[in-house]
Amino acid sequence: MSADHKINQDEINGIAWKACDTFRGVVDPAEYKNYILVMLFLKYISDAWNDKKAQFERQYKGDAERVRRRLERERFVIPTVLLKEEDGTVTDEFPATFDSLYERRTADNIGELINHVLDEIEEANKSKLENVFRNIDFNSEANLGQTKDRNARLKHLLEDFADKRLDLRPSVIGEHDVIGNTYMYLISRFASDSGKKGGEFYTPTEVAILLAKLVQPQEGDRICDPACGSASLLIRCANQIGTQNYSLYGQESNGSTWALAKMNVFLNEKDNARIEWGDTIRNPKLIEHDRLMTFDVVVANPPFSLDKWGYEEAEKDRFRRFHRGVPPKSKGDYAFITHMVETANEDGGRVGVIVPHGVLFRGGAEGKIRQQLIEENLLDAVIGLPSNLFFGTGIPAAILIFKKGRKKKDILFIDASREYEDGKNQNRLRRQDIAKILDTYIQWKTVDKYSYVATLDEVRENDYNLNIPRYVDTFEEEEEVDIAAVQKEIEGLEKELAEVRQKMDGYLKELGL
Repeated sequence: MSADHKINQDEINGIAWKACDTFRGVVDPAEYKNYILVMLFLKYISDAWNDKKAQFERQYKGDAERVRRRLERERFVIPTVLLKEEDGTVTDEFPATFDSLYERRTADNIGELINHVLDEIEEANKSKLENVFRNIDFNSEANLGQTKDRNARLKHLLEDFADKRLDLRPSVIGEHDVIGNTYMYLISRFASDSGKKGGEFYTPTEVAILLAKLVQPQEGDRICDPACGSASLLIRCANQIGTQNYSLYGQESNGSTWALAKMNVFLNEKDNARIEWGDTIRNPKLIEHDRLMTFDVVVANPPFSLDKWGYEEAEKDRFRRFHRGVPPKSKGDYAFITHMVETANEDGGRVGVIVPHGVLFRGGAEGKIRQQLIEENLLDAVIGLPSNLFFGTGIPAAILIFKKGRKKKDILFIDASREYEDGKNQNRLRRQDIAKILDTYIQWKTVDKYSYVATLDEVRENDYNLNIPRYVDTFEEEEEVDIAAVQKEIEGLEKELAEVRQKMDGYLKELGL
């Protein structure tokens, strides 16, 4: 494929999605995403390495040593794989690339070879990729079947990704983020196909864009997502800035999803991202000088009403995150909210979190925490979203915006629940819906049947209940009925009915009935 070939995003998305046919009906979608996305990552770094190697060979006129030294300073190092007998005899030697595996696609031990290549790549790029491939086994009989079937599936997978149109060399891609877009496309498709399991690691694109715009990330900001999933929300925030002058931080408790996040940030060229693996509530990993790191922007779409979130540990939290109260044992929403607020910078830190509506009005421990957050003048806005936006759940959600160091004393409520595009499986926010929410938030204005700026006293009068209909009246008055006109219409219909009946009686008599 020539370097001036125009990349077609839809075409490449289709090739990658077609590769999923290898696993459909055999492996659960929540599992086969790992194989597809890892293979896409391998193809990307292999094509990039081949491209650079050819460039340096031209530049250094075939001087192999200078080419080798230059390649060692690239974003990803591709090591040489040595296959040996037990006595140490080398039986095969090849670069740890997709192309090398494709050439060996008919090998009886192709699953072992793929694992070996990934291990070598991880070891050679330890600072970036340590443990990223540890949960993914291409030689798994449990996931991929017995040897003959497994080998056939992996052969088909390699052949799908060898499609000449799937050319991911930088000289072909140019400045287009084709690989990042393909990766995000696949993650979204896996989320919709695998229901709740998929939705746990992906925030729908339009919702992520809206939240990223609401928190207004700026150059130089430290941005964090403490429940980052595949890191799509972090990437959307970074894309708002327009330069590389920012830093990204995230934490994810699921090992496979953490690996996706690590690959995703690299594929989107967010090399300044630090993604930690672990439970944010029980074991926060983003620590600085033995304290929680603080950030200019904190965003998250944490799991809704998580049970067994770490209640027992929270009572003795060494970081004192729960000084406003400990959330109930069976619902962890306010555990994540509290963590996020505590990790926002005191001077202007912004927090944006997606929550179920119960967070707005439930009482008990949650009510007390909510009251304290409001009385500390931290809550900035409450935005109600349409139902059925999120993969795996049809319930409507809301966005809460908190700000440290707020000058305003009132709270903006927006009811955006009725404006969206109705989809077959999921509803989605349209561009104009996002724009309207943002304009209302930025202008901080009351709009009839859409938004309302509530004073702190009004919120107090409502006993700190943030249920949006208490503030935004969306009741539509019915049109007045003209009784006289309706009566006249009824009389006309009755007259017509009498005439029809008279005609029917005549027809029946003619027929002798």
